[in-house]
Amino acid sequence: MENFFRFRENNTTLKTEILAGITSFLACMYIIVVNPAILKDTGMPFSGVLTATVLVCFFSSVAMGLYAKNPIIVAPGMGINAFFTYTAVIGMKIPWETALGTVFWSGVIIMLLSFSNIRVHILQAIPQSVRMGLASGIGLFIALIGLENAGFIIANPATLISKAPLNPITATFLAGLFITIILVIKKIPGSLILGIIITTLLSIPIGRLWGDASAVNFGTPTLVTFNGIFAAPDFSLLFKMDLFGALKFSAIPVIFVFVFVDMFDSIATFMGLAEAGNLIDENGQPRNVKHSLIADGFSTLISGVFGSSAGTAYIESATGIREGGRTGMTAIVGGILFLPFLFLSPLASVVPSIATAPVLVLVGALFMIPIMKLDWNDFEIAFPAFISMILIPFTFSITEGIVYGLLSFTIIKLSLGKYREISLMLVILNIVSILFLIYG
Repeated sequence: MENFFRFRENNTTLKTEILAGITSFLACMYIIVVNPAILKDTGMPFSGVLTATVLVCFFSSVAMGLYAKNPIIVAPGMGINAFFTYTAVIGMKIPWETALGTVFWSGVIIMLLSFSNIRVHILQAIPQSVRMGLASGIGLFIALIGLENAGFIIANPATLISKAPLNPITATFLAGLFITIILVIKKIPGSLILGIIITTLLSIPIGRLWGDASAVNFGTPTLVTFNGIFAAPDFSLLFKMDLFGALKFSAIPVIFVFVFVDMFDSIATFMGLAEAGNLIDENGQPRNVKHSLIADGFSTLISGVFGSSAGTAYIESATGIREGGRTGMTAIVGGILFLPFLFLSPLASVVPSIATAPVLVLVGALFMIPIMKLDWNDFEIAFPAFISMILIPFTFSITEGIVYGLLSFTIIKLSLGKYREISLMLVILNIVSILFLIYG
């Protein structure tokens, strides 16, 4: 194991990797409940999607750990599941069986692109300044997700968003946030896990002694809810995809969007995690990038088989990286921890979203480090990074950030007559980006 994962070379230990894997799992485990909660609106059974979600998380994360040897959790992507449900199935009236088929075929295409090195060339064509902006934008996105999960940031018709009033939920979140920050500053081992546990314990009285948790916990009156221990897995969605229906003309645009969004989201996530966690190879590229992209494509492919929307690399993996995870063992531990929830799915609701929110906010701050490397006096470089950085949280989409970052970089370079700084692959990416903006 030492030789396979090269713990000493990566300045880590098995204990550190296990703690990091647990931390990443706790930050990502919300998907066990959230993904079925979204996909059930298509008419798919909640229990079936939950089983599919667990299987995708397990096989994809273990594949990432063993094959790519990177500390990155892979799971059904947020945003992609919303497109699957509300655009493809409900909006375009595509049967969910056909939509699962489009997920499968998009996985096949992504795998082919990854094996042929095209995705690696795409990653290498993205300008360094845009990469830095993406990393920091993902950090803001992570922090925004945390603040939203905690009910600290809420919708406001007058100002779009605003801070929620001080109440038991927001007060508990703030207490958990500052406790976690202090633990991290004091360099307490397992500080992020301890922060999640402490915040969970602090959340127990909400809905029991004071306050109402329905605003942040799927409509339940209590924030920490115990719904039992065991539940039998539901394999009813296994192999339910309609492969031939997915190749009909009406479904082809859905395959295109899945390929584009999944490909760009995963590339941006890999770059962001690599920049923030210093997971860089000798060429300045994300470590083991080709293998990571293949593992990511494999996740999309098996998602259609198991009965879920597409899998992708998770930005919440940054929590485990922050805990010291540096090898694939982190991803393997995180993936294995999903597996028991085939039978222990009720336990997923014990740790509320408010308990992982402080960790997400803290990790979001760490993602701001790469932006410090930019020369902000040189707007030719800084502006594309800035656009990428702000559009990710403002549009709630990593894809929008990378699209406008690339387009702004290209327009600026063309206006200055610096044609040689625009590679052929960057031109292709801009054309695809424009098509996505028109038809996506």
